[in-house]
This record gives sequence, structure tokens and C-alpha cells, in this order.
Amino acid sequence: MAPTPAARDVAIVAFAQSDHRRRSDEVSEVELLMPVLHQVLDATGLKTSDIGFTCSGSSDYLAGRAFSFTMALDGVGAWPPISESHVEMDGAWALYEAWVKILTGEADTALVYGYGKSSPGEVRDVLTRQLDPYYVAPLWPDSVALAALQAQALIDAGETDEPALAAVAARSRDAASANSHAQVRGCRPQGDYLVHPLRTGDCPPIGDGAAAVILAAGDRARELCARPAWIRGMDHRIEAHGLGVRDLTDSPSARLAAERAGAFERPVDTAELHAPFTSQEVVLRKALRLGGDVTVNPSGGALAANPVMAAGLIRLGEAAARIHRGESDRALAHATSGPCLQQNLVAVLEGES
Repeated sequence: MAPTPAARDVAIVAFAQSDHRRRSDEVSEVELLMPVLHQVLDATGLKTSDIGFTCSGSSDYLAGRAFSFTMALDGVGAWPPISESHVEMDGAWALYEAWVKILTGEADTALVYGYGKSSPGEVRDVLTRQLDPYYVAPLWPDSVALAALQAQALIDAGETDEPALAAVAARSRDAASANSHAQVRGCRPQGDYLVHPLRTGDCPPIGDGAAAVILAAGDRARELCARPAWIRGMDHRIEAHGLGVRDLTDSPSARLAAERAGAFERPVDTAELHAPFTSQEVVLRKALRLGGDVTVNPSGGALAANPVMAAGLIRLGEAAARIHRGESDRALAHATSGPCLQQNLVAVLEGES
């Protein structure tokens, strides 16, 4: 459950991301991350020594070695000693931890980053390690096959059809044409079936990337950013682990997280949804009560770039960046982890008038 709002307000004051690519064999994870960290710090004029708390999100399974996040700290600089933490989750959950840290008064500023290189291995197989280790994981159902089950359930329930899914893909990648960081830009054919009813165009690209944000409290946020993106609420919830006991056409956890974050109190004008598959946008639009007047994934979303362990943090960063630029006044940002929208985080961001 989200903490009770404290007297202080917390905002995202800067956001940076890499140019997401299919492969980045020529650089290590640290080398992938360092330019992003430099960029987000330069945007505020802060030095590493000015940061009160640092939190990261990444996956040892993806990196293929234990405690891989400790190597990424070379990009941050651990001397002089820093207050640091890590979550084995998307960087959006690292942002949640940093937000709580600032709310409790233990820090005034925080650096949050997430990164992942999916290119070295078979990410569809790696993600099977998220599944129930006794009954499901030994069967090796990959992430696309499970998403196809969800898509077929939606089609059978009359919630969508294949042309509607193709329209989601086309809209998202067309929007990404204006996003220089996106891996896939511009409308393209849906391609062949990967796992029926999902075609290539219904699925996210596999690639490498990193992202970082800086959080600050109160007047410090106003000093660092002309128009801070204030976090008015944030919450995350989880579905049952067993896929067989869930209704894959709905997402009660996303709805509850949105309710607890205050998303239903007033309309939002923008939503950045972490929907790696077109069918998942259908589920999220219903669960989050997003009408046709809401601009959904103006960045292109995860269908345009889906660096594992950073894509959710990018949704929060993209929503905040639109507020920074004056293109949004109240935005919803969503991140997910696990099969078929198993875990969901929702944040509500607002700009000052």
C-alpha cells in the first residue's frame, strides 16, 4: 500500500534515456548506463555527491551473473560513500523505493536508474524464470506464448479482435516517429504469427537500453526544474501467481493501484502505459478507465522500445517529461512486471499551473 502522504511534496525533476538498440555488443552495461547518468545529472547541475539516495533496478537473470548491479555502481561512483539500494525489478519499483525514502525525510534528492541488455540471450526463455517454479516454469511457456493466451482470451470474450490489435501497434509506432530514442519507429506491416493470435507487430522489440530520473522534494525540486512533475500518488499491486486462477481479460491489481494512487479522482490528459503486447493495452485501458480523450503512449510505449528492467521507468520518465515541457498537466504512468500483467505500478503526476 502507498504510504500516507507526508507534508512534503516529491517531484521528478529530470529524465534521461539511451538510444535503444537491438544490440549493443560494443559496450558493457556500465558503458551503456554512464552517458544516461551524466545526462540526467547535467540537466539539474547536480553532482553525485549532491544526491541523497541512489536506487537501481536490474536483473541478474538477464545479465547472466550474480550481483551484476554492483558493477553498474562503477558508473555512479561509490566514493565518497553513498546511500544506495537495488531492486531486482524494473526501475519503476526503484523509483517507488526512492519516493518513500524522500517522503520519510531520509533524503531530499534521489537518483534512480534502470538498465538491461536483452541481446546476449533468449529473453523469451529468461522470462520463464518469473513463473511458478514447481508447476509452470518446468513447462517453459515463454513470454510470447503466455501473452498469446491473454490475447486469445480477450478475443473470445469479444473485448478485441486482430484488426483492433493491429491498430494499437500502428498508432504506437507512428507516435514513436517523433521519439529519437525509440528502437522501432513508423508504421509497418504486422508480419507473420509468432504465437497465434499475436503477430510480430503485436510484440515488443528485443533490445538494450537504460534510463534514469532524479527526484527532489519541495522547494529543492523547484530550484532544479522550471516545471517539476509532482508525484501526487503512487501504488503497486500484484495478481495471484497462478495463471489458472486469474481472469486474463482484466487487471484488478492495476485498477486497485490506480485507485490508491488517486488516478480516478480527476481525469488525466496523458497515459504512458507499459504494455509490451498490443493486447495488454486493451486490458489496461479498461482497468484504468482511460477514455478516448486521453493521449495514450505518445512516446510509442513499449511497442517502440522495451529494454527489460528499464521500460517501466521510461513510462514514468516520459510522462514527467511531457509535464516538464508543458504538454501535459496531469498524467498517469504505469509499469508492469511478470507474465500477463502480473504486477502493476501506477503513478499520478501533475504540473503546477
